[in-house]
Amino acid sequence: MSEINLIAKKKTLQIISSVIPNNSIKQLRNMISLAQVLAPKKDKQFFKNVKKNLYEDSIYHQLYKRALVDSNSNFKRKFLDNFLINGAVINQSKRREAHQNGNAVPTVVLISPTMRCNLSCAGCYANNYSRKEDLDFDTVDRIIEEGKDMGVAFFTFLGGEPLVWSRIFDILEKHNDAFFFMFTNGTMLDDKVGKKIAELGNLYPILSLEGTEDETNQRRGKDTYKKVMAAMDVLKKNKIPFGYSVTVTRKNIYTVTEDDFFKMMFEKGALNGWYFIYMPIGADFDLSLMPTAEERVHLKERIQYIRSTMPLLVVDFWGDAPFVGGCIAGSKYIHINHKGDVEPCIFNHFSEVNIKNTTLKEAMNCNYFKEIRKRQPYSENLYLPCMLIDSPHVSRDLFNCCNIHSTDNNSERLLFEVKDEIDDYSKRVTAVYENIWAAEKEKFKKPVKE
Repeated sequence: MSEINLIAKKKTLQIISSVIPNNSIKQLRNMISLAQVLAPKKDKQFFKNVKKNLYEDSIYHQLYKRALVDSNSNFKRKFLDNFLINGAVINQSKRREAHQNGNAVPTVVLISPTMRCNLSCAGCYANNYSRKEDLDFDTVDRIIEEGKDMGVAFFTFLGGEPLVWSRIFDILEKHNDAFFFMFTNGTMLDDKVGKKIAELGNLYPILSLEGTEDETNQRRGKDTYKKVMAAMDVLKKNKIPFGYSVTVTRKNIYTVTEDDFFKMMFEKGALNGWYFIYMPIGADFDLSLMPTAEERVHLKERIQYIRSTMPLLVVDFWGDAPFVGGCIAGSKYIHINHKGDVEPCIFNHFSEVNIKNTTLKEAMNCNYFKEIRKRQPYSENLYLPCMLIDSPHVSRDLFNCCNIHSTDNNSERLLFEVKDEIDDYSKRVTAVYENIWAAEKEKFKKPVKE
């Protein structure tokens, strides 16, 4: 698609989005209808589905209302212009064109500008780092600029604690044409920070917690839970949509999947929730915390139930893998750590290249990522997406055939030191999901092209 066509399409959508009043979803449907007309043929069904879900008999109608009608005007404008128009429409065309030319472009780039944190959570990989190890402003600025040029849809900050990085708001302000997500422990999100986020409009915070007050404080420290709840109140007061994030372990899996927990998060104002199963990474990983195969199934079923009954968009990072064709690390998203190492995933601490001496485009097309993409999906059973714990032979093969190194001095332990335990875990998960996949795989089949 020519640059002139892209600009014309963007301007047309922005004109339509600018007249959406504060209390109307009708105009939003009109904008989606126009986006459907302007979109390439391959994307028309996406917008058709979005528009269908905007009608009042859909739970997603309530979800869209909370995100785009009940939010503050700055967020609404940035979400529509930066995320939907730039990310979902304009940049999708850029990504498709790049793929047709043999170049991979991630939909999202995850950046950990620092690994420093104001907490010392048990089992966390982010600790004992200094300010001098942070990414500098110019490097982060370049990553985002190159990403926008390539067609990246949005960017995510994590760490460490992103709010410890002093230039976070400078980056958000400079790149006010991009949209950002941020995983934060919430303890630094006070009234001043909340007002700044509301003013900028292009940041969606995601606050981490472990479940109940006792569970959260046990892992994250005394009074952490109260601080997270207070941060949620700040965001709600400023009409800033936000989400929450949970690391699911054998200790908290039933707590964080109870109706009461989901209801509490909804009432606090959360728009969505992210569920990540505990991964054995970092210096002091504990294999006994990994959810069993049966617990993973329980998580999947509870998440699917809540999505169908409550206007809370919860995501199971493993159980929802079939919807995106399995693992998308190294293809649809990548992680850049505080040292500049370009990793396929926040949990996969191996790298071939460093962003400080290469471009984002070159990094995406390095040999390591090419080899990853050749192997995806790693299993026909898309409920087994992960190369580290579901198909561990893949990660070992990649380590042996690619010129990569561990980025945290601990990842090789997972591949070799606890090899037998991980292989046993993989076999048990595979056995449990075999019949489930056999019964459900048809609904994830892509339609045959005519």
